[in-house]
Amino acid sequence: MMNGQEKSDSGIVAVKPTNKTGQPVAEPVEPRPATKGNVGQQSTHRTQDRARVTQALDRVRKAARQRKKERFTALFHHINVDTLRTAFYALKRKAAPGVDGMTWQDYEADLEPRLRDLHKRVHSGAYRPQPSRRTYIPKADGKQRPLAIAALEDKSS
Repeated sequence: MMNGQEKSDSGIVAVKPTNKTGQPVAEPVEPRPATKGNVGQQSTHRTQDRARVTQALDRVRKAARQRKKERFTALFHHINVDTLRTAFYALKRKAAPGVDGMTWQDYEADLEPRLRDLHKRVHSGAYRPQPSRRTYIPKADGKQRPLAIAALEDKSS
């Protein structure tokens, strides 16, 4: 809800009243932090280095672990060309290609334009994951274990 000159209303946190007034509190209410600005929004510069990207993603992981029942609905601001690049370089370089036939080395050859295109598709809603390539690995007992191999962009996004 907005008021005045496009400023957000201050955060309002509901307080749980105790069940038995006048008696010692058996279960104190867990305090919640006050909201300031856009909670959880990364405050790093547009041109991030790997350390800053990793720190931002670590903050998301930490928040997810601490607030397991909470749904995260605004994480798109963490997906930018820098985070996609970091994810790409974290991939196994010798991993098998998916249905697109794209290897890590092929993708790296035109990395920056590919990452900008991927970023554009993700944020515009045009990105669609490709089907996984199915292969089977023989097991010791003679049976086979199915294995799905994702396309390269699906591994990093």
